[in-house]
Amino acid sequence: MTSPAPYLSAAIQFEPTLFDKSGNVSSLLTLVTEAAVFGAKLITTPEMATTGYCLYDYDEAASVVETIPGPTTDRFAEVTREHGCFVVIGMPEIDPQTGLFYNSAVLIGPDGIVGTHRKTHSYIAEPKWAAPGNLGHVVHDTEIGRIALLICMDIHFVETARVVALDGADVICHISNWLAERTPAPYWISRAFENDCYVMESNRWGLERTVQFSGGTCIIEPDGTIAASLDSGDGIVYATIDPARSRRPHPAGERRPELYRELQSNTFLWNPLDFFSLYGHQPLPTGTRTEVTVVQSTPTESVQANLAAIDDVMSAASPGSVLVFPELSVTGPVSSTRHPSSCAETVDGESIAHVAATAARTSTTVVVGIAEVDGGHIYNTAVVVGPTGVLGTYRQTHVAPTDAELFAPGSEWTVLDLEVGRVGILIGNDALFPEAGRVLALRGCDLIVCPAAMVAPVGANPGTSIPHPGDILTGADPMHWHHMRVRGGENNVWFAFANAYDVDRGLLGRSGVFGPDTFAFPRGESTVSEGVGTATVVVDTTNLETVYPTNVVRRKDLVAMRLPHHYAALSAVSPVEVDALVR
Repeated sequence: MTSPAPYLSAAIQFEPTLFDKSGNVSSLLTLVTEAAVFGAKLITTPEMATTGYCLYDYDEAASVVETIPGPTTDRFAEVTREHGCFVVIGMPEIDPQTGLFYNSAVLIGPDGIVGTHRKTHSYIAEPKWAAPGNLGHVVHDTEIGRIALLICMDIHFVETARVVALDGADVICHISNWLAERTPAPYWISRAFENDCYVMESNRWGLERTVQFSGGTCIIEPDGTIAASLDSGDGIVYATIDPARSRRPHPAGERRPELYRELQSNTFLWNPLDFFSLYGHQPLPTGTRTEVTVVQSTPTESVQANLAAIDDVMSAASPGSVLVFPELSVTGPVSSTRHPSSCAETVDGESIAHVAATAARTSTTVVVGIAEVDGGHIYNTAVVVGPTGVLGTYRQTHVAPTDAELFAPGSEWTVLDLEVGRVGILIGNDALFPEAGRVLALRGCDLIVCPAAMVAPVGANPGTSIPHPGDILTGADPMHWHHMRVRGGENNVWFAFANAYDVDRGLLGRSGVFGPDTFAFPRGESTVSEGVGTATVVVDTTNLETVYPTNVVRRKDLVAMRLPHHYAALSAVSPVEVDALVR
């Protein structure tokens, strides 16, 4: 199938005046027309750009809502018809059949309205006046390509962008009133990166009813590169979108939908203390405060040298601490020239026995990696070892295309109840699949450990002039976007990412222990930027003595707000696989 030709896109940043619909629409028409005359074929505007955002209640909303189609969409349709372009408008909508109000985005093309998205995942403000969106997540097939719409809080959830990406979206038009964070926001970048598609981001800026909005309007390429951005002020950013880039095979490899069935559940809908102790089966661990350390090191081809390096770190660690080493930290790097078959071991072999002896002597718990041989297959395996011996293992389930000839994929998740709390395991490439972390969160994990040997998904930010309040970061930051920080926040888990540092292989580390609360500043995290070293955080998983947990890792706000009835496509398998399941 041929892809549409590349085209110019434009994302508009705008500060509306609350309730001044006429003035806002006139200003937006000027900006949209400017972008269309410049040659943009797809143009986005911010959430609620026609009216302003901070509505107190239903009565205030009633003064600004209108139907789609209606007077406002008619005016923008004149521009799209004249210039042969597509425009996304953010506006409050009233459904003429039900009288319900929605926070909506409407896509208008040369022939009129193409489709409407009603915000599905509400932020704090919308429940004061709007019903949750009831149109799902739809991809619109147009002459310039496949276009999906999301609104602000929608993109906090891994599932929304993933659903439309699986349905073939070339570009996600995300319109927002983003706040309380330096932008371009890490969530925006991660959704483009993990789905290998474009994200056009139109955010508002300015101050409204004491709320400071973040600006940072941008266009993000499928690899997470910021093609163009605007920090503050009204304006337009332009970039080329090439649908062919979104239609290539995903660089992270194939999904494993047969492992994602739990995405249809909502385990945090009920009090998790009750849910996970139901029938007395698998109650959450009591929890404690534990030092968790990620080790950024350079494993070599010498197993003995690797074990000696692991011993040194374990011997220097505090008793009772948890240490996470990089992927294949025992075996060392493998390739077609050092095939894992030449150095693979069993879990009950000499190397893990050596680590277990050191763990017993130092009273530490460690996560190390080996090339594991079992039943004629070789797996990329993480082994969790404590003072009492091997506590559990996990075989990488999402093997990178570059490693497909080296390792067989594992077939199940591993979740362990340890003193630190409930712990899930991912290995390197697994973390590029948003479904993986989400399944572990739904199983109640407090901590996800992720040994890795990969180019860390990290991006810098030059800083912002937006006067954010409190401890929100505004300065330049070389690790503003760290994909693993997003993984922790979106799943309300501590995320321990231990990456290899090996300049010869292009691996620059960027390890860290990232906190579970997206909205908390200063951030509860510790990182290693360059070279070998460690980063330590005291992970707090306490909070079982109360009726309902107040610790975010036990409460999991973002996980609880999921809407699984919109996510069926994420777990869909082929008829052949269904037949195998029911046999």
